[in-house]
Amino acid sequence: MALPKTTRKKKTRAPVRRKTGQTQFTFDGWENWTGEEYHRKTVGLRAELYQEYKVADLLQDIYYWMQNNGYDKKDIAAAKKAPNHGAHTLGISCKMMNMGMPDYNEKHDVYWQSLAGTMGTVKPASEWIKKRVAELIEKGKVIVEEVKQEEKAKSNVYVPTIQERLKEQAHIQSEKIDDWLEGWIRDPKSFDPKGFDFKKHFQEMGVTQAHARKIKNFYEHELEDYDELERMPTAGQLKKMSEHEADMWTQLKEGYAHLVKSDITKFRTAINELMAALDFVIDAAKATRKPRKPKVRSASKVVEKLKFLKIDEKFKLASISPDQIVGASELWVFNVKTRKLGRYVAEIIDPTGQNRGNSGLSVKGTTIIGFKEDESIQKTLRKPDAQLKEFKDAGKVKLRKFLDDIATTDTKLNGRCNPDTVLLKVQ
Repeated sequence: MALPKTTRKKKTRAPVRRKTGQTQFTFDGWENWTGEEYHRKTVGLRAELYQEYKVADLLQDIYYWMQNNGYDKKDIAAAKKAPNHGAHTLGISCKMMNMGMPDYNEKHDVYWQSLAGTMGTVKPASEWIKKRVAELIEKGKVIVEEVKQEEKAKSNVYVPTIQERLKEQAHIQSEKIDDWLEGWIRDPKSFDPKGFDFKKHFQEMGVTQAHARKIKNFYEHELEDYDELERMPTAGQLKKMSEHEADMWTQLKEGYAHLVKSDITKFRTAINELMAALDFVIDAAKATRKPRKPKVRSASKVVEKLKFLKIDEKFKLASISPDQIVGASELWVFNVKTRKLGRYVAEIIDPTGQNRGNSGLSVKGTTIIGFKEDESIQKTLRKPDAQLKEFKDAGKVKLRKFLDDIATTDTKLNGRCNPDTVLLKVQ
């Protein structure tokens, strides 16, 4: 017989309050509260803060309280390093103090002692807070010291330099070369001085020009003794030498007495082949290396040292911005002291205005550069007021022959600008 189905009763859950991290409570006027009223309000505030605030929200209240109560930066820094276990309750107490809660309320103490089942007296809130803060500081100091020791240990770890790394890599790359040269020592008769494929070996081992230079240092002195053997003095020359010098030559000869000239020639050929292969790696790197691009300087940087006259009250003239000179095809200048009007014509003109490299005028220090010396001239103005007004009103076509129409002797411009020079116009 089937049993009747029973419906399971659902459990009702308490609604979860949203953690706002805010409270409207204030301690204003606490002096006028009764002991019971103060007790009820502070207990309620603690419950509200416990529910509304997370530990992370209350940490700043701990550090703020420490700052306002004479703790130095080292103590606060140590407290920040300490674990946050148990800091919730401490954070609530500090927040209440920061909100204006008194450290001690006598009326609250009297009320507390009047309650049934209570023991002792109400102590100042700061007494418990200071004890807990001291624990935080001590824990934090331990962690700070541990971090220091770890950083010190890391700093003591030796890190090889780039040159040391290259040298170590070069030693590994030359191991097979050493094995090949050992064949000459074991059996010089059968040794093949051209039997090593350097190109293939260098490619497999990733030998760069930096490695090649290191490897060259390993073998560049291998032929010194054999070079000395070729300069071996005669018996008559040895007699004329000191006993020590003659003995050194004799030892050298005896040390290589087991080798014939053909054996030495083989070894010399092998070393020369090696050096030629290494030089090829170095030279090839130089040939394929991209040339360094010159650093592009802004026009304002190029003309920053140029000396010129910004405004002249006498002739009512004002200079253009000097950065307009860079790349310009023409520059008109006027010297207010000598009354000379001049025109610089660029050596290389950029007709399309695409700012091509080395085209147009430029500036180096206090000097205009990049102009044609034979076409860049200046003339003295006999009636500067009228002639300068005519210059201002002139268009491009008229400016082409403007200097030709001035009946004074022309002189060549030298590129120099000074505090009397007004930069009139560029084209």
